[in-house]
Amino acid sequence: MYVDHATGDNLPVCTARPKWPAVSCEIRNQSHECAYKVAKYPENRNRNRYRDVSPFDHSRVKLENTENDYINASLVTMEEAQRSYILTQGPLRNTCGHFWLMIWEQKTKAIVMLNRVIEKGSEKCAQYWPTQEEHDMTFRDTRFKVTLVSEDIKSYYTTRILELQNITTGETRQLYHFHYTTWPDFGVPDSPASFLNFLFKVRESGSLGAEHGPAVVHCSAGIGRSGTFSLVDTCLVLMEKRKEPASVDIKRILLDMRRYRMGLIQTADQLRFSYMAVREGAKCIMGDSSVQKRWKELSREDHDPTLESPPPAPGPKSTPDKLNGCQAPPGDERSAGEAGKHTGTGTDSDSPGKEQEADGAMGNGRKRHRDERLSNSTPKSPQKQPKPRLGDSEKKRKSARSNRCDIYIYIYIWYIQYTVYTVYCSTVYSILQQSVVNYKQINRAV
Repeated sequence: MYVDHATGDNLPVCTARPKWPAVSCEIRNQSHECAYKVAKYPENRNRNRYRDVSPFDHSRVKLENTENDYINASLVTMEEAQRSYILTQGPLRNTCGHFWLMIWEQKTKAIVMLNRVIEKGSEKCAQYWPTQEEHDMTFRDTRFKVTLVSEDIKSYYTTRILELQNITTGETRQLYHFHYTTWPDFGVPDSPASFLNFLFKVRESGSLGAEHGPAVVHCSAGIGRSGTFSLVDTCLVLMEKRKEPASVDIKRILLDMRRYRMGLIQTADQLRFSYMAVREGAKCIMGDSSVQKRWKELSREDHDPTLESPPPAPGPKSTPDKLNGCQAPPGDERSAGEAGKHTGTGTDSDSPGKEQEADGAMGNGRKRHRDERLSNSTPKSPQKQPKPRLGDSEKKRKSARSNRCDIYIYIYIWYIQYTVYTVYCSTVYSILQQSVVNYKQINRAV
């Protein structure tokens, strides 16, 4: 049990599940609403992935060396924990250059990515870093070059080292890219063990320390999964500093973080998972040295994903795993959405009923799904983007659609020809008929 210091109630971590929607709704009602006028300027609308997720004016990150300083990113500063995070949306194709400019200016040492590029058939983030095939990417609008130095692929996350070069000055920096590849949108990871194992890998790199610039944490909107990661990390840091886990008020910390970015932690399941992860992480913080080894064993991070036989995903196959940060292993033909499946509480976006529950609890779900269509209409940046390859079933459907289109075209052309021929014959007949009438009139006159 954890005590809610605001109400004095005990907050259950693993039981009394129906209470969590009420707790998350209470947090939403107590959250502060701040102004976000800059995000709504006409020139900034195509820089937002979702219309209802905007950075507050007082905490938004400002770009320094551009005419327009806007990017959908918020600086979250937790002073007692000595932690700073930049929570941001998954970059759009037209904002990848701005994303790298922000990382350069903020002296960021690590990027924590908690989503896949393609989820459930929709692009949730542009491919802003190079794959092993491309090796490097250049962003001409902000004059940065990104090179892949190394890549370590585990069963549910990937660690990369990237080199960021400022083309104007020639200066280069290396940074980490920690990519959690199996966290579903609106959902939670398989278990606290796998999540905490990932979190402590990020910590071990030293990139979250105060000696570096703020870590950039993003998912699709930069509020649900990103909020969960930063909340759990902050709570564990405070437990370590205070040496007394019971003194950490998780609800109050979340409300403090929501002063910097709206809507952090979107669903009751994500809130419940945060409490579970904090409780489990406290065991390590309080001196249980064996718990990290147990997390690693439970997470099965070294398990070969090619040995698994996941159930087939419904519907057509989506973009291959190459678009989700790494090339698919030989023989692995899973769709992008399959690796996002989990065996825990389930995603809140999997069914209409759950999606409505998520909306009632934290308010942003249904609008985000509608706004995903708007992101496809944003201008594309000049750099090359990897093109998704179609699966067999999609190719068959595309071929069938093409054949149907050909039939329709043939029918249309035949109809046009028939109409022209009919009009022509009718005209000739009218002319001949008029000629006969004229001929008879001439004969009578004679």
